[in-house]
Amino acid sequence: MAIVANTFTRYSAIGIREDLSNVIYNISPEETPFISNIGRESVKNTYFEWQTDSLASASAANAALEGDDISSFAAVVPTARVGNYTQISTKNVVISGTLEAVDKAGRRSELTYQLAKLGSELKRDMEAALLANQAAVAGSTTVARRTAGLPAWLTSSTSFGAGGANPTVGSTPTAARTDGTQRAFTEPQLKTVVQSVWTQGGTPKMLMVGPFNKTAASAFTGIATRFRDVPAGQQAQIVGAADVYVSDFGTINIVPNRFQRDRDAFIVDPDYASLAVLRPIQQELLAKTGDAEKRLMLVEYGLKVNTQAAHGGVFDLTTS
Repeated sequence: MAIVANTFTRYSAIGIREDLSNVIYNISPEETPFISNIGRESVKNTYFEWQTDSLASASAANAALEGDDISSFAAVVPTARVGNYTQISTKNVVISGTLEAVDKAGRRSELTYQLAKLGSELKRDMEAALLANQAAVAGSTTVARRTAGLPAWLTSSTSFGAGGANPTVGSTPTAARTDGTQRAFTEPQLKTVVQSVWTQGGTPKMLMVGPFNKTAASAFTGIATRFRDVPAGQQAQIVGAADVYVSDFGTINIVPNRFQRDRDAFIVDPDYASLAVLRPIQQELLAKTGDAEKRLMLVEYGLKVNTQAAHGGVFDLTTS
C-alpha cells in the first residue's frame, strides 16, 4: 500500500512533544540480609575490642571425697581479648547549578535523587565488605583501613576444599582464609558444620548462601515440607524453592544474599555478631568552588563477631 501524495506525517512535522515517563525505573537490589539480621552498636575508636570466654569441658569424673580438703587450686584461664578495625566507605557527587535548576523528568532535585542512590550503594558496599574474605588492616597515611570480614574470623566450625585452610586469628584477624579447590555443596557438609556449631554451644539460625548454592540447598532432604491449600477452581502453585532447613539441632532459615561470594555458605547466629559503627551514613557539604554543588557521603564501620564459635561456614563451593 502507499499513502496519498503530500500527506503530512509525523516524520516531517515539527514540534511534536516528547513522551517521557515521569518515573525512573531501577531494579538494582538493596536488600542486605546480614546487616539487617545482626545487631548494631556504636564504637568510639578505629580499633574496637571485646572479650570472649568459654566454660571448661564437662567432666563426668568430677567426684570429691566427703570432708576432703583443698590442697591445690586450678589455674584460672583469663578471658581472650580480640578486636577489629573500622573501615571508611565513601561515595561522592557533583551537580551543576544549571542541572539542578532545569525541569527534569522523574525527579525534582537531581542532587536529592543522587544522594538517595548513593546511600543505597553504601549499604550494598557495607554488606559486601562484612562478608568478604578480607583480613583486618590497621591502615596508614597511604593504606586504607579495612575491617576483617566474616570468613577471616571462622576457625572452628568449617568445611573447605583441598588446599583450603582456616585463618590464624589471634587477637585480630590479620590474614584472610586460604581458598581451596571448589566442590559441590552437599547436605553432609552442612550437617557436619551445624553439628560442630551446636556442640560448641551455638544455636545455628540462618544459612546464608549465594544464588547458585541457594538452588543447591533447596534440593537437600532436610528441607521442611510445605503444603498449600488450593481453592476450588484455581490452579495449584508449584513450590520450587526452600526457605527452611530442619536440622537435628534446630530450624535454620535459608537466606539468599547477592553480595557475598557464591563460593561461601555461612551458618550464622545473628545474636553473636554486630555492625560496629563509628560514624553512621552521613553527607558532607564540600567547599563550593564554582557553579556546582559537591557532596561526600561516608560511613565508618566494622564487624564485631562476639564469638566465632557461634558461627560456621562451608567454603570452596562450586558456583556454576
